[in-house]
This record gives sequence, C-alpha cells and structure tokens, in this order.
Amino acid sequence: MADTSELTQKAGIGTIVEERKVVLTPGQLIWRRFRKHHMAVAGGVGAILLILFIVGGSIIYPESRSNETDLKARLSPPSATHWFGTDSVGRDVFVRIIYGGQISLFIGVLAVTVSVSLGTVVGGTAAYYGGWVDSLLMRFTEAMLAIPSLFLLIVLAKFIGREVGQVSILGRTFSGSIGIVIIVIGLTSWMYLARIVRASVLSIKELDYISASRALGASDTRIFFRHLVPNTLGPIIVSSTLGLAGSILTEAYVSFLGLGVQQPTSTWGNMMQQAQSFLTRGAWWMWVFPSLFIVFIILCVNLLGDGLRDAFDPRSNRHL
Repeated sequence: MADTSELTQKAGIGTIVEERKVVLTPGQLIWRRFRKHHMAVAGGVGAILLILFIVGGSIIYPESRSNETDLKARLSPPSATHWFGTDSVGRDVFVRIIYGGQISLFIGVLAVTVSVSLGTVVGGTAAYYGGWVDSLLMRFTEAMLAIPSLFLLIVLAKFIGREVGQVSILGRTFSGSIGIVIIVIGLTSWMYLARIVRASVLSIKELDYISASRALGASDTRIFFRHLVPNTLGPIIVSSTLGLAGSILTEAYVSFLGLGVQQPTSTWGNMMQQAQSFLTRGAWWMWVFPSLFIVFIILCVNLLGDGLRDAFDPRSNRHL
C-alpha cells in the first residue's frame, strides 16, 4: 500500500484532502466580530471593573459610612485615611462615590428599561399591524419628539420631585426626585428606538417563517414576542447601551443644577453640585473624582455600544 501511494503521488495523481468547513452560529459570529473591536472590548472590561468597584465597595463599607461626618476632617485633601479626601461636612468622598455610583447606575438602568420597553412595543406594534395603527402610533411618536425632555425633567423635578418626599426601593430610602428622574428620562427617550424597531419589523414580518406561523394558527402575541422581537435584539441591545450613557449623563446634569436627586442621597451629579461652592477654596478633589467617574463610565458604555453596533451588523463579516 505504501508503494502504491508513492507511485500515485509521483504520477501526479496526488491525494484528495477533505476540508471541513466550520459553520458558526449567529451568536458566535457576533462574538467574533466583537472581539476584533479592541476599543469595545476595553470599554466592556472598564464597565465591568467599575461595577465590581461599586458592588465590592458597598460590601466593604456599610451604607452608614456615606453620610458619616467628621467635623475635624472637613475639606481634607486625599490622604491614607481618606483616599479621595472629605467634603465640607467631613464625609468621605471615596465612600460617597461608591454609593453615588450605585444610584447613578440604578437610575440609568431603570430609565433605559422603561424607554426600551416602550420603544419596542410601540415600534413593533405599528409595523406589525400597519394601517391606521401605524399612522396613529407614528404621529404620536413624532409629537413626543417635539417635547424638550431636559426642560420637562427640570420642571417636574423642581415642582413635583420634592413634594413626593421619600420613597423606599429595595429596602433603601431615597428622595422622591429619583422616581421623577427615572420616569421622565424613560418616557422621553424611546422614540428613536421605536423608529428603528418599526423598520426592522417591517422587513421581517413578510418573511416565510412568519407567514408559516400565522398559517399554523399562532396568535399575534406569540408571533410578536416569539419571532419578531428576538430578531430585532441587535438594535435593541445597541440602543440600550447608548441610552444608558445618555441617561447617566442627563441625571448628572440635572443633579448638578440642584434639581435632580437631592441630598442626603448621593449621586455623582449632586456631588459635583456640592463641590462648586468650594472651588475657590482649593477643594479640587470634591469635583475631580466624581467627574472622572462620570467621564469613565460614559466613555466605556459608548465604546461598548459602538462595538456592539458593529458586531450585530452582518456586513461586518468581511472582517472575519
């Protein structure tokens, strides 16, 4: 057999080598494209590290430490005892950044959840049913786009948020302005996602498997949530990540104006608002560290969203 093989090779017949083609699933393709986006990977790692910092810090330092005052150490610069210094009443800035980050992320995640849910339902319903339903929902969406969300948030937070008083969430007590901030950001940021979902559903609902499901007697609700929504997860996930950064920045902006989350509940935004009164006294640490954390989380989330947008784009297969 060995001699015969050598003779056939010398005769130019050669050997046939079977090549196995590896077929990747859509999830594997998305993950491969995402890994090639190095800045997105760095953004994802940075976001994970920040979450671990916030969660781990709350385990090490009890919540009572965030409002614990030390009048003898007021406006102290960073030191071995207080890593990020202290504020005007002697509270540790490091501990307040930990718990302030929890509130900022909590507001951002809940606001994005509200906006994504509304955008998906409105845009998907308009595209699936069409006709007068599509016209009515899209005209409503366009009307919502005309509302100045930031102005509305400032007005409601000023005149309603403080009257709500205290609210209890997950066993913790917060100022009522938190709920106003979450609701207003969520109710005024779903319109762009609704348009994206509508365009996606319009292209999907005419496919053969949707017609087959309808012919087999599947209900509209089952078709919508079982077939249409899962096939629009790409735009939804990308919009969620980018919306999270926008929600955190909006909360920080309104809290910096003194109209968002009120003291003693700390967020990165109202920590900067408190620091502006002491800029002339050289207390640079009171605004530098909160602002750095705001910039860091927004940068990480935007990089992550940019990478996810490319990863969910099928035209990016040419880079594999």
